[in-house]
Amino acid sequence: MNPNEVKIEIGRLSKELDHHNYLYYVESNPSIADYDFDVLLKQLQELEEKFPEFVNENSPTKRVGGDITKKFDSVVHKFPMLSLSNTYSEDEISDWVMRITKLEDGELEFVCELKYDGVAIGIQYVNGALTRAVTRGDGSQGENVTSNVKTIKTIPLRLKGDFPKDFEIRGEIFFPLKNFNRLNEQRREHSEPEFANPRNTASGTLKMQNSKVVASRGLDCFLYGVYGTNIEAGHYEMVNRAADWGFKTPKPEKRFIEKTKTVGGVMEFIAYWDKSRGELPFEIDGVVIKVNSYRQQEELGFTAKSPRWAISYKFKAERVETILESVVYQVGRTGAVTPVANLKPVQLGGTKVKRASLYNADQIERLNLHLNDSVYVEKGGEIIPKIIGVNLDLRPVEAEHIFFIENCPECNTRLERKEGEVHHYCLNESTCPPQKKGKIEHFIGRKALNIDGLGAETVDALFDARLISNYADLYDLKFHQVVELERMADKSANNLIFGVRGSKEIPFERVLFGLGIRFVGETLAKKLAKSLKNIDALASATFEELIAIDEIGDRIAESILMFFRDEENKQLIQRLKDAGLNFEIIEKEGATNKFEGKSFVVSGVFDVFSRTELKEAIEINGGKNVSSISAKTDFVIAGDKMGPAKLKKATDLEITILSEDDFIKILNE
Repeated sequence: MNPNEVKIEIGRLSKELDHHNYLYYVESNPSIADYDFDVLLKQLQELEEKFPEFVNENSPTKRVGGDITKKFDSVVHKFPMLSLSNTYSEDEISDWVMRITKLEDGELEFVCELKYDGVAIGIQYVNGALTRAVTRGDGSQGENVTSNVKTIKTIPLRLKGDFPKDFEIRGEIFFPLKNFNRLNEQRREHSEPEFANPRNTASGTLKMQNSKVVASRGLDCFLYGVYGTNIEAGHYEMVNRAADWGFKTPKPEKRFIEKTKTVGGVMEFIAYWDKSRGELPFEIDGVVIKVNSYRQQEELGFTAKSPRWAISYKFKAERVETILESVVYQVGRTGAVTPVANLKPVQLGGTKVKRASLYNADQIERLNLHLNDSVYVEKGGEIIPKIIGVNLDLRPVEAEHIFFIENCPECNTRLERKEGEVHHYCLNESTCPPQKKGKIEHFIGRKALNIDGLGAETVDALFDARLISNYADLYDLKFHQVVELERMADKSANNLIFGVRGSKEIPFERVLFGLGIRFVGETLAKKLAKSLKNIDALASATFEELIAIDEIGDRIAESILMFFRDEENKQLIQRLKDAGLNFEIIEKEGATNKFEGKSFVVSGVFDVFSRTELKEAIEINGGKNVSSISAKTDFVIAGDKMGPAKLKKATDLEITILSEDDFIKILNE
């Protein structure tokens, strides 16, 4: 064959194999025998080996794996992958429905879906070809695991039909129980330790360096969330449309997804799957309820951590009984002391549980705990084990009562508990080792300085070697010091030094979060940075100036003032300044204060801007976006299809209503 004939034949074989792969794995309706499929695949492999210049990155041969990935790059999500708020209460589901009904005018439709117990994934397709697959990570950025995702046979490498030019689809990668059990059976035969549960094994598999091993394990995936521009259909409709493009989506006929207009319909879906989940060939841990309309989703908006338009109902946790053997105490970076129960090992939710959180002194007192008690253990939110009760019938006659400690277990400082606080605190910030190390670990974390090559174990090693005692010391480290550490090779030492150097480019709001001021989380750090612009203005702000900032209350203001009164903190900040870190906000192009102190509601469909672009323009110019109209709202930007009830409310409250053209004129003034 001449080169042109080879290219045509590779294209033909690829298209035919993609079709048979879809029929087998997605439709469960194969049209050829496995042998015939393997013959076609071998023909394609042989042609690609002889003519590598015609190999497509999404060739069916990529399904078998073989790529070796030394490191997964971080990728910033175009659309944040926020987690959902959880509940175990049907009453809270009803309250959620009532709450969003008040926020959103117009009829609401709800989509009920299974909550797959797997790993969230976002996959980008450009011109119908898979281009990138990224894990959730921290919600704002995740890891690029494209080569591993391509080995999952239910995920199409190329699409069919009338798909958008550039979009992202999200879903859940999971381990089918049949494949998980087969994997553990193989490990038993080789006298290897078995994997604990499908969810954790799926997560670990997806991050393996050898994609050939990933391909051999048989992961699966449901995809159901379409993200992109100019997508106006509802969520339920887009799920069905995605199936036409070749995706494995939740099937309505199997009741994996349903649409309803009533709370009763939601409750019926929950009740059905609470009873029937054991019949599924994969694990679920609850049900997800979403508002169907994309327009209504956007108008309802988000909190700092989760969308207002969705909620997950989690099935009741499994409960086991075991023996409380001892209680130890952990000291966090803020000095908070947390009691932890050491338990006789027991299986719970697919994992072996040895420890459980006791939260604080009140919990110990409420449970009236004694050593060697027989205790009931559940997983709080299916993640953290917790003791929920004691089997008093089995308590030993002379069991020793457990009392909360009076002194820090690390530095022996007397613990204090302020009025209204739930925790006891060690106030010895300057020399208590876990507090000092905890502050450094917080500083280098992904949401703060995100220093590559530096983790908790390396912090321990640097601290124990007396190379660092605070986060400012990181910027004085030299290669020859770091490379001398145990298990630290030249490359690792270089990565650490370059990671520290690269952190100097991190924006001010994340540096501020990294300082670890008590009560100042990621969201509040952004608000403080935006309001006061630089660290000097924050350090000199008065109590009155601080509480005037949105969401800053008395307790937070006092904590900020206390932080900047501390002489050691002042010295640390000066050292970080000298090292070149960003301590002032870099204004976006076109930023002004023309909307300072003004709140906006954006509603409807617009011609020039998307709603997201309008909201960004408001924030860049100092304004605040709110989700619902109230007497405190200053402006409503009204587009086409704005709900009549919302428009009437704005009119009744005499709120200024702007068209898109009105808003553009104000921007250009």
